[in-house]
Amino acid sequence: MPSNALDILQTVFGYPNFRGQQQAIVDHVVEGGDALVLMPTGGGKSLCYQIPALVRQGTGIVVSPLIALMQDQVDALREAGVAAAFLNSSIPADEQREVERQLLAGELNLLYVAPERLLTGRFLSLLERTEVALFAIDEAHCVSQWGHDFRPEYRELAVLHQRFAHVPRIALTATADPRTREEIVERLSLQEARQFVASFDRPNIGYRVGLRHNAKRQLAEFLEGHRGESGIVYCLSRRKVDETAEWLAESGVEALPYHAGLDAAKRSANQKRFLREDGVVMVATVAFGMGIDKPDVRFVAHLDLPRSMEGYYQETGRGGRDGLPAEAWMIYGLSDVVTMSQMIAQSESADDRKRVERQKLESLLAYAEATDCRRQLLLGAFGEVYRGPCGHCDNCIEPPKTWDATVPAQKALSAVYRSGQRFGSGHVIDILRGEETPKVLSSNHHQLSTFGIGASMDEKQWRSVFRQLLAAGLLEADAEGYGTLRLTTASRAVLSGGQTVKLREDVRPPRGGSRRRDSKLASGDRSGGGSLGIEAYEQSMWDALRAVRTQLAKQHGVPPYVVFHDATLLAMLRALPANEEELATISGVGEAKLKRYGRDFLAVINAQE
Repeated sequence: MPSNALDILQTVFGYPNFRGQQQAIVDHVVEGGDALVLMPTGGGKSLCYQIPALVRQGTGIVVSPLIALMQDQVDALREAGVAAAFLNSSIPADEQREVERQLLAGELNLLYVAPERLLTGRFLSLLERTEVALFAIDEAHCVSQWGHDFRPEYRELAVLHQRFAHVPRIALTATADPRTREEIVERLSLQEARQFVASFDRPNIGYRVGLRHNAKRQLAEFLEGHRGESGIVYCLSRRKVDETAEWLAESGVEALPYHAGLDAAKRSANQKRFLREDGVVMVATVAFGMGIDKPDVRFVAHLDLPRSMEGYYQETGRGGRDGLPAEAWMIYGLSDVVTMSQMIAQSESADDRKRVERQKLESLLAYAEATDCRRQLLLGAFGEVYRGPCGHCDNCIEPPKTWDATVPAQKALSAVYRSGQRFGSGHVIDILRGEETPKVLSSNHHQLSTFGIGASMDEKQWRSVFRQLLAAGLLEADAEGYGTLRLTTASRAVLSGGQTVKLREDVRPPRGGSRRRDSKLASGDRSGGGSLGIEAYEQSMWDALRAVRTQLAKQHGVPPYVVFHDATLLAMLRALPANEEELATISGVGEAKLKRYGRDFLAVINAQE
């Protein structure tokens, strides 16, 4: 094993150069410094602790919250010729004892361990008899009580600083707003650590947001552009996950469900298929995703609003980890806002936590309704100024039209106020449109001065107005969770005529001719590559390279991307190396993989040529 960081990067991992701040981080940790690394998914965080662990004497101890992540990382390291192992509840006792023996004997470069295992007195005493190269705390945002990935045991990891003060620590996360960043520093005793904050931009991801009008048809049309590609479809409820996965499977898509309501064996089997097969679509709740290191996810779709901007960033960030193009697509409706508000209100959280959750929902809704560059808004949520527009999101590609909605906004706010701020949008819209429903009549709301003043607009138009007034902070859903609407302090300026209101024009769904039959999802080419710009004349070579990768992955018992990423296959496709010397120059082809797989891929390339 080389002793120089750059040599290890090139010969072990097969990459020609460090990216961004990687070199600075590696050098700092190699020299014994503590570090807090905030780097987007796909930015190469793992190398920031893997390479220092190989350079320094001893074993690198990696704290990881998920069994699936440990397995993936260890598989990939072993394929690269690194002595790596993991300890968790998924392996038998005799194997655990063997790993512990290897640790004490100094035979391991890296050991992955769950926080609850690391914190046991027995394991800490084991470490005291071991030469530890470094501690890497992955997914460090799990320390934050404000985050949706909160793990209480992460807060106890400050013990590493107390008991192993001489061992460098590196904490890493792909998502942390300023509040979470402060909590990581405080809880993990990283006040003296050097902070490395990379840009949170994921330039290879295109962002699209639309209104939900027929979720199945919209999803079907979206998936038409991603035939045969791996992706994730997020839904808010378990029931919706099951229904969507079943419908997609019936339509010919390799779709699998994942949520906490499935038994552990089923979840594990579905996750394994998603990781180890090409072209599988996982339909899931937010229970799925953290630690899933599959690099070739070409799309992430949301059929409902996520819980926050952080959640949205983290979930969409599971696409395109290999740096190749990926798409983040979301549809939503006014009902999402009501549902999420009710979930927050009815939770058992303390009032200050609920207040934070409401603020996060409002921020996400404002993003969804925005007319400006989405990338600027998304990065702005993390305190980063993006010199846009990006030219790669829906608002940049096709800027939405806006209209002067000052008068309709005044009518809507007035109707909410005059009806007592005790009703949801549906009832207020009935008042505005002059509908003599039983509820309107029994409440005597047909006597209000606002009754019928909005009859010139249909229900869909009014729902759009209310949705956007919520997003703009001119209305708020009640904190008790009953779905009723209330004015805000910002409402007064609109009602008094001191502020104009510009709203976006909703794009009406196309009628008739654009509808596609669901069966079309299963038709045509299923080989993938549509997002990657594979030309027709390259398709047979691309298919052959993927086929040999799948075959070798099955032989070695690892996911296909552990053999080579799509980005490496794409480089082979374009460079068409004629021999091992040329193949070795391709990014991602290290010495161990060249020796193990080189002949197989060269045989395919030479045969196709």
